[in-house]
Amino acid sequence: MTTLRQRIHRLDRRLMKRSFEVRSPALDGALVATTRAANYSRLWLAVAGGLAVFGGQGGRRAAGRGLVAIAIAATVANGPAKLLVRRRRPSSPWRPTLIRTPRSTSFPSGHTATAFAFATGASAELPLLAPVLVPLAGAVAYSRVHTGVHYPSDVVAGVGIGVAAGLLAAHPPWQAGAREHAVTGSALLS
Repeated sequence: MTTLRQRIHRLDRRLMKRSFEVRSPALDGALVATTRAANYSRLWLAVAGGLAVFGGQGGRRAAGRGLVAIAIAATVANGPAKLLVRRRRPSSPWRPTLIRTPRSTSFPSGHTATAFAFATGASAELPLLAPVLVPLAGAVAYSRVHTGVHYPSDVVAGVGIGVAAGLLAAHPPWQAGAREHAVTGSALLS
């Protein structure tokens, strides 16, 4: 009888094999550029800067929510999550990685977590950003598998952490009490 972990591992290998089968110079170049742009959240910092400069008050709020979400996701994904699981990076002698393999452990994907954190947090504040940011976050996530440095399940975990961080940044529980107090106070005054 196979365990859930064994089934996930087999599915990871099959999906990675399919990803490697579609490698081509054009696709590889685009996805390597995408994954490198997302290093250290540079891509998201640039988007946040553009929103802050050109997006008016809503753009500044969206940028702020996205950056708070990145801070939450990066802390969780690159801290306790990686330390708890300690999964080795994929290795395949017949399918080399397209980028230098990071020294950190594989699970979860921090690039994916921060990508979906920013996309979720910013889009929650300014929904018209979602059709651009969510596919861009998806491209970052897929780039991590395509380049060979993450298993698909690492990316799925990163999506979960990122979306949760984005929602937390968009609806911070520490502000819920202040909103309730403001509503109660204004009701008392009327």
